[in-house]
Amino acid sequence: MRNIFVFIWRNHFVFLFLILQGFSVYLLIQNNNYHRSGFINSANIMSGNFLNLYSNITEYFSLKKANEILAAENAELKKHHPGSYFKFDVQVFNINDTVYRQQYTYRAARVVNKSVNKRNNFLTLNRGSLHGVEKDMAVITPIGVVGIVKDVSKNFCTVLPMINVNSKISAQIKNNNYFGSVVWNGNNSSLVDLVDIPSHVKLHKGDTVVTTSFSTIFPEGIIVGTIEEFELKTGHNFYTIKIKPGTDFGSVTNVYIVGNLLKKEQIQLETAEEQKEEANHD
Repeated sequence: MRNIFVFIWRNHFVFLFLILQGFSVYLLIQNNNYHRSGFINSANIMSGNFLNLYSNITEYFSLKKANEILAAENAELKKHHPGSYFKFDVQVFNINDTVYRQQYTYRAARVVNKSVNKRNNFLTLNRGSLHGVEKDMAVITPIGVVGIVKDVSKNFCTVLPMINVNSKISAQIKNNNYFGSVVWNGNNSSLVDLVDIPSHVKLHKGDTVVTTSFSTIFPEGIIVGTIEEFELKTGHNFYTIKIKPGTDFGSVTNVYIVGNLLKKEQIQLETAEEQKEEANHD
């Protein structure tokens, strides 16, 4: 405190000058319409610029919340998309009267942890069994496939992404419907492999690869990626195809967990058929 008083005393002439100068400016503005108008305009410009800067800063820091709200809204909209329903009952008569039942549900989630530079990469999402998440649910983004739910706790789940050597996803080439499996060899996280495509199929760089209807996990038609390069080795009956994933795993943040409401029914029916087939062979 003493040092403050000493500082003020040593510079009291400077402070007195500033006070008198400020008072003079005040009198000038108050008693002169031209100067008062100029001061008000300048003050308005400065305050406007400050408020604009403040608004930009607050909007930037609120982007996280805005993204979460948008993701939740998109998940709700996806529930009502025609692709999330299947034809449950069609009238025998030749009329356009079709009843649909919802087949897929969408839950918005956020990536809270991930790895992209290992052979057994994973993602952790902030949704678990308390939110209705189960093992083997699909995980996607608005622009492509991410992977499949592997393990679930009450509040979190881990995901086996396409860029994991244990991943295998049924996929087809969109323009000709030839299907195979998407796997990863563990080398380059920006490319995955589409296998089991026969040599007689005509391929083009840039062809879109999407999910098939043969999986009980993914809805049909979700983008897996695009063909980056392909090769038919001498003596081989199948192509070697490299696909660029539609999802950028390095930057993925917001995702959707997709549940198939009819999955258990389909699996039970197919399992029963397999058991019948085995019994007939015995």
